[in-house]
Amino acid sequence: MKIIIAGAGEVGFHLAKLLSYESQDITLIDSVRESLNYADTHLDIRVLKGDCTSIAVLKEAKVANADLVIGVTSSETTNITACFIAKQLGAKKTIARISNTEFIKNKEEIGFAKFGIDELISPESLASSEIILLLNQSAFSDTYEFENGALTMIGLTLPRTASFVGKTVKEAASVYPGIEFTPIAIQRFGTQYTLIPRKDTIFKEGDQVYFVTTKAGVEEVYKLTGKIRQDIKNVMILGGSKIGYKTARELSDAGFNVKLIESNKDKAFEIADTLPKVLVINGDGRNVEILEEESIQDMDAFIAVTGNSETNIMSCLVAKSKGVKKTIALVENMDYFQLSHSIGMDTLINKKLLAADNIFTYIRKGKVIAMTKLNNMNAELLEFVVSKDSLVSKKPIRELDFPRAAIIGGVVRNGRGLIGTPNFKVEIGDRVVVCCLPHSIDKVEKFFK
Repeated sequence: MKIIIAGAGEVGFHLAKLLSYESQDITLIDSVRESLNYADTHLDIRVLKGDCTSIAVLKEAKVANADLVIGVTSSETTNITACFIAKQLGAKKTIARISNTEFIKNKEEIGFAKFGIDELISPESLASSEIILLLNQSAFSDTYEFENGALTMIGLTLPRTASFVGKTVKEAASVYPGIEFTPIAIQRFGTQYTLIPRKDTIFKEGDQVYFVTTKAGVEEVYKLTGKIRQDIKNVMILGGSKIGYKTARELSDAGFNVKLIESNKDKAFEIADTLPKVLVINGDGRNVEILEEESIQDMDAFIAVTGNSETNIMSCLVAKSKGVKKTIALVENMDYFQLSHSIGMDTLINKKLLAADNIFTYIRKGKVIAMTKLNNMNAELLEFVVSKDSLVSKKPIRELDFPRAAIIGGVVRNGRGLIGTPNFKVEIGDRVVVCCLPHSIDKVEKFFK
C-alpha cells in the first residue's frame, strides 16, 4: 500500500516505524525538518518537508496514488483539512486524528464521510476506554474486548495457587472439560520470549499468560487461576490531561468515587468546575505526603496519566507500596513495556500503540477488523471476517495447515463467542480471533483473503 502520514510527532513517527516493518510505501510529511531527520536516517521511508495542507506538497507526495492518508499532527484542524484535501485529490481512504471526542460521538450526524474523512481516531479517547476496561477486569493486567465482549482477551501472571500450574495444555483441557477459554500466548517468568502454546506446553508459576474467553469463561479464569475479582470503587487519578479528564468524567458518571490530582492551579479549578462529582486536588502528585494526606491507602485503583512516563511509573509504585490493588501508568517509551512485570507494575498503556492498533486494521491484508498488540509480548491479536474464499472455512481447525507461530483463539458467530477447539469448524461470516508472532502474520493473512 502507498500510505502518506501527515505529522512526524510521536504518533506519526511510531506509525511510520511500524508500517516500515511491513514493507509499505510510506511518505512522512512534516513542516519541521528536525522532526523528520531521525525518521529519515533510521527508517526505510520517504520524508517530505512541508505543510500537509498544501496542495503542492500533497501532489509532490503523489497523493493521487495514495491508498491511505493519515493525519496525525497535534492539530485536529490540520488533520481534518489535510484529509479533506487529500480525498479531493484522489486518495482512496483517509484517517484523521482528533482530540474533540464529540466528533466521534456525532460522526454520522455531522457526516464527516461527505467531507472526505473516512475515519476519526482519538488516542486520548482510546487510552481512556482502555483504562475503564482494565478497571472492569481488575484482577487482570491486560484486557481487550471483541464484539462488545462476546470474546475477551485477558492477560495475567499465573500464581502458585493456579490449579493448572504444572499441567500441560492438553492435561488442563482434559481435567476441565467444557471449559470456555483457551490460552493463546505465554511468556516465561524472567524471559522476553513469547510462546504460542501447543498441547504439550506446560503452565508454570510466574508465567504471563494470555487467554481468549467467552463471557462465561471470564468467571472460570478467575476460579482456576486463583485470582479474586476486586471491586473497584475508589479511584485516584494523577494528571488532569485529556486522558485524565475523560477518564475522571466517565468513571464519576458510572458511580465511582474519583479523586483527581493536578499540579496546575488554573487547570485544577477548570476541571473542578466542569466535573462537580470529582474531587479535584491542586498539588504535586509526586509528593508522597500529599498522596498520604489524600488517603491513597484507601484507594482501590491509582491511575497515573501525566505527561511524564517516569512520574507515572514511580507514583504507581508508591501507590502499590501503600496497598493499592490496581495501578495503571501511561507511558510513552515502548521499552518500559518489557520492564513492567519485573519492576512490579500492574499495567502500562501507551496511546501511540493504541492509535496504531486502530489504524492498522486499514493496512492489514485480508478482512481484518480489529487488532491489538499483547502488552509486554512480541505477539499480535487479529480479528478477521471469513469470506467464501477464505481457506479457513468448512474445515476443522486441526486440519488447517496453520502456522505453528499462530493460533485461533475463538470465533464470534451471530454475536455469540465460541472457543476455537481442534474440532471446531469455521463458517463464512464468522469473526475469527487469531494470535500470532510477527513473522507469521503474512502466512495467517493468506487464510483469510
